[in-house]
Amino acid sequence: MAIDINDLAKEITKTVKQYTGEVVEKVEMSADELSQKGVKLLKERSPKKSGEYARGWGRVKTKGGYIIKNKKYQLTHLLEKGHAKVGGGRVPAKIHITPVEEQLIKEFVEAVEKAVKG
Repeated sequence: MAIDINDLAKEITKTVKQYTGEVVEKVEMSADELSQKGVKLLKERSPKKSGEYARGWGRVKTKGGYIIKNKKYQLTHLLEKGHAKVGGGRVPAKIHITPVEEQLIKEFVEAVEKAVKG
């Protein structure tokens, strides 16, 4: 395919825009899939007393991606980090968010690298 030297800049711009669009689409798809996976993992791994906390995980789409959150947001920090008891002593941490977060970050970075490399 022969390209006139005057049209070279246009062709390069067109190709870069097409490539960028494909990468953005793949990254958004990965974010969607991984946020769904994160909610599922958190529901499975959360402490279950009545089960209400574990069932409370969900996700919200924002302009920049997704936020995974719990309806019982007040408990997330207390359960993940532990807390002091009223009568003295401490309630031990039940670490369940950090491992899921680390796993999702690793998988998202891999997905983005794969999307960029094509």
